[in-house]
Amino acid sequence: MAYSLVIFDLDGTLIDSQADLASSVNATRRFMGMENLSPEVVASYVGHGAPVLMRRALGPEASEQDVARALDYFIRYYHEHCLDETDLYPGTREMLDELLAADRHLAILTNKPVRISQRIVEGLGLQKHFFEVFGGNSFEQKKPHPIGIERLLEATSLPHAVTLMVGDSGVDIETARNAGVHACGVTFGLSPETMRAAAPDYVIDAMPALTPIVLGR
Repeated sequence: MAYSLVIFDLDGTLIDSQADLASSVNATRRFMGMENLSPEVVASYVGHGAPVLMRRALGPEASEQDVARALDYFIRYYHEHCLDETDLYPGTREMLDELLAADRHLAILTNKPVRISQRIVEGLGLQKHFFEVFGGNSFEQKKPHPIGIERLLEATSLPHAVTLMVGDSGVDIETARNAGVHACGVTFGLSPETMRAAAPDYVIDAMPALTPIVLGR
């Protein structure tokens, strides 16, 4: 089996962004008069988009007004600091180069805000690799709703059978299932336990292992 369209999650899949997410969440908590959270706790809150991240980071006692105020601060702070320590996982650039050279269609579908996602892609020099970057505010619905994958299928006119979603969390695998495409989970991301529980078609421990799956070797 070979794949022509490969759709990637961003955080915990292509990029190790845990440090910058944690520092930005904690800067927001300090702005709101709260103490820091551990990076591991922040990582457990990631995956459903910035509004959910802020709701979880502030706790159930926070008002909607507090969450909205914190979200505004977080978006502005994280936009400025999203590349302080964030980098690609080992072997990711080489894998993307190889898939691009093999004429695969590559795209990003993340629940991270699209403007920040595009800033990270550009900052890491990956613009040429992806024909589209969709974020959590690109549509009315976020992952696991399949609309992002559906739009990418429409744009490429490729069938579901040759489409692969790659991600680190159960949200990504569920998105693939909802869209009727195959899924590959990565074990080195932010939510490997939720990824495994969702039972993807493939599981890889390092990004270079994706290349033979996509190319059908």
